[in-house]
Amino acid sequence: MRLSLAALLTVSALGATVVTPARGQTPDAGPLNVLCSAGVDWCNHLAKLYTKQTGNAVTLATKSTNEVLAQIAAEKANPKTDLWFGGTGDPHLQAAEIGLLADYKSDKLSQLHDWAQAQAKAANYQTVGIYLGPLGFSYNTELVARKKITAPQCWADLLKPEFKGEIQMANPASSGTAYTAIATLVQIMGEEPAFAYLKKLHPNVSQYTRSGSAPLKNAARGENTVGVSFIADVVGEAVGGGFPLKFSVPCEGTGYEIGSMSLVKGARHPEAAKKFYEWALTLPAQNSGLDVKSYQIPALKAGTSHPMMPKPSEMKLINYDFVKYGAAATRTRLLARWQQEVNQ
Repeated sequence: MRLSLAALLTVSALGATVVTPARGQTPDAGPLNVLCSAGVDWCNHLAKLYTKQTGNAVTLATKSTNEVLAQIAAEKANPKTDLWFGGTGDPHLQAAEIGLLADYKSDKLSQLHDWAQAQAKAANYQTVGIYLGPLGFSYNTELVARKKITAPQCWADLLKPEFKGEIQMANPASSGTAYTAIATLVQIMGEEPAFAYLKKLHPNVSQYTRSGSAPLKNAARGENTVGVSFIADVVGEAVGGGFPLKFSVPCEGTGYEIGSMSLVKGARHPEAAKKFYEWALTLPAQNSGLDVKSYQIPALKAGTSHPMMPKPSEMKLINYDFVKYGAAATRTRLLARWQQEVNQ
């Protein structure tokens, strides 16, 4: 079974924010159409903050990375989207590879961390890194204690019998989080051992959710014990809701997302899109996640990280090969293999 881009486009937008322009806005500044694959609260906050600071309008809808990739591919002949903000970087690289994105190199590029610049270079400057989010485990501390389970510290721990039916992971067909997990395991273990691992993990997974944040949200509310999650989202949920939620970073090493931003090729409002792009690399925009408890590590060197977020130097991060695992052929093959061999 091959997963086509069109097959991924199965769900409508989670929500939309339409921010009206300030009086006197010039016609070429909008209407700007943005698809956002970051957290819903951050996406909506960005739209409002952008209009407040610039006076320019933006219409924004939130969708997962794979849903956006499918949509802009389907609209290639007549793009309705101008800019794609956030979400895991692999689909952005795939979009660049298949000719869906526009070339653009910001003057602010040198102000970004090396990993953000490397993302841009990997895509021949058709995307750029805007934040970093390490992958790890979320777990409900109350459930772990009540069930007398030791919180997982390693990928190997998730295979233990005591975790049968206690784990949630997103479906990689719709979630960039889950694809990052699969690509991470393949890079740590090798492809054959990684898929053997995923098959052993399957009985311990109670649900493959549509979104990458659902496993940690469900763990926070006691609906499952453990989630495979991005750590920034875990911190945000713990801080924002006061839930009994903690995270751990896998001892064998872990991958990470480089949240990315891209201009859509052939967009209707390219100049308005470039204005948003440049604004998104400024300090107020880069730090705006803190306002809504989105705690990814900013790409801007001058950006601020939440004190609960571990520094990259404090984690065992793998040398994630974004070029290889962001390629259309690799991604499609791994997703199809997971569907055929694991999700049965």
